[in-house]
Amino acid sequence: MSQMLQIHDQLREMILSLDLGPGERLTERWLESRFGGSRTPVRATLVRLEAEELVQRDGRNWIVAPIDLGEITALTEFREALETAAVRHACARATDADIDAVEDLLNACEPDAPREEWHRVGTDFHVEVARLSGNEFLVKAISAAMIKLSRARWLEVRTEEARGNAFAEHRHLLDLIRRRDAEAATQAICGHIRDTRDRLLRSLEDDRRGLRARGFAIIGAA
Repeated sequence: MSQMLQIHDQLREMILSLDLGPGERLTERWLESRFGGSRTPVRATLVRLEAEELVQRDGRNWIVAPIDLGEITALTEFREALETAAVRHACARATDADIDAVEDLLNACEPDAPREEWHRVGTDFHVEVARLSGNEFLVKAISAAMIKLSRARWLEVRTEEARGNAFAEHRHLLDLIRRRDAEAATQAICGHIRDTRDRLLRSLEDDRRGLRARGFAIIGAA
């Protein structure tokens, strides 16, 4: 793996996991020191992360992109259109073995698993359900949407109750796909996406003052 890709993957993970908070300043000199890289791969990494909308320019330096509440609402509408189509196709196309594999993914996450594991499995679940559709364009688009939501979801899955709600909704959706009940499954995914939006916005709004006190940039209105 090239030095640029190594730096990109590490810095991207720090941003998505909120080790680097929204709005935090990034200097090329600090990044060179932190990752032991030269200026060229560091700059290439920042340009790539800018294209992914995870960092943005701030004069001669860079900052981690703020979390935008309005963007979360827009992503909900986008996800509804994509994921209802994916679920409908999954009901028609997925084999029992395919569905079993997604169920194994859910079952692998124990109740006492670290928060990082819950976050990863929640993201992977939506991508793997999209894969059941047999349409790689849906898979890529849904994966990109989940990445955009990753930092907000990191805050949302911090409580046991929130994790339990998400797990129950995932399990219910998968059961409906297994029964090939396309109408009920599309209703379930819409409800789940909207409930997730509400939990995310409520969590971010409730903690907005505290997050800002920690230097996190939360902008926009739901």
